[in-house]
Amino acid sequence: MYAHLRNYQNLSAKYRKLSLVEYKKLRTFVAVFPAAPYERGRYFSLMTHQVVDIRHISKTFSGQQVLHDVSLQVSEGESVGLLGPNGAGKSTLMKILIGILSADKAQSNGESAIVQCPERIGYLSEQNPLYQEMYVREYLLFMARFSHSESEVEELIDRVGLRAEVHKHIRELSKGYRQRVGLATALMGNPQLLILDEPTTGLDPNQLEDIRHVVRETRKKCPIILSTHILQEVKEMCTRVVILDHGHIRADRPIEDIPDLEQLFHDTTN
Repeated sequence: MYAHLRNYQNLSAKYRKLSLVEYKKLRTFVAVFPAAPYERGRYFSLMTHQVVDIRHISKTFSGQQVLHDVSLQVSEGESVGLLGPNGAGKSTLMKILIGILSADKAQSNGESAIVQCPERIGYLSEQNPLYQEMYVREYLLFMARFSHSESEVEELIDRVGLRAEVHKHIRELSKGYRQRVGLATALMGNPQLLILDEPTTGLDPNQLEDIRHVVRETRKKCPIILSTHILQEVKEMCTRVVILDHGHIRADRPIEDIPDLEQLFHDTTN
C-alpha cells in the first residue's frame, strides 16, 4: 500500500487527477508489475542468468481445478509457445507468473533466489488496457515513469513501428497499432522475462512480420512466454512448444522436434 502511495504522490500534477483506486488498478494491469515477494517467492524464481523455474503450480476456482501440478522451466534465449484450447489454463498460468493470481500449491526448487527485480517482468495482456484519450507518446512516457525508463520511449517507438502514429490519440489507432502500444509498454525497463498473451491479435500480414521480428530479437535478451491460438505464429516465433489441456501439460518439445504441430495439437487435446 505504501509503495503504491509513494508512487502515486510522485506522479506529476497532470496525472494526479486519477484517484488512488484508479491508480492501483492501473498499476495492477500495466505491463510492468510491482513486487509481491511474500506470495510469489514461494514458487516463482528468476535465476541470475535469466532462467525461469516454476514447480507444482495448481489453481482452483469455485471448486473446479484449472491447473494441476504444473511445472515449467524456461532457459535464457528461449521463446516458449504456450498452446491449448479455450479453458486449458493458459491465461491463469500467466497471471500466476506475474502475480495477479496466487497459486493453491507451489514450491521453489530450493536453489534459485526469490525474484529480486519483479518490476522487470514485461506483460502484454489479451485485453491490452490502454488510456484511450491519451496520445501515443504521452501514454508511453506516462507508463515509463513506473519503471524509470523514460529515456527508452523514443527507441521503443521505432522498435515496434509506432513512429508514424505518435501524434494520434490511442482511440484513433487500429487494433494492430494498439497492440504495438501494449508491446512497447511491455518492453519498458529491460524486462528479464516477457509474457505475451495473444500478441498478434488484429495484426495484418505486414504488421505480423514486424512483431515476429521484435519477438525474435527480444528473446536474445530475455526469455519469452507467448500464448496464442495461431499455430503458425508459434512456428515463426518460438523455439519450444508447451501444450496445456484441462490444466495439465500434455507436451513440451523443441519446435525442431515437431514435424507436424497441427497433428501434435490435435492428438494431445482430444
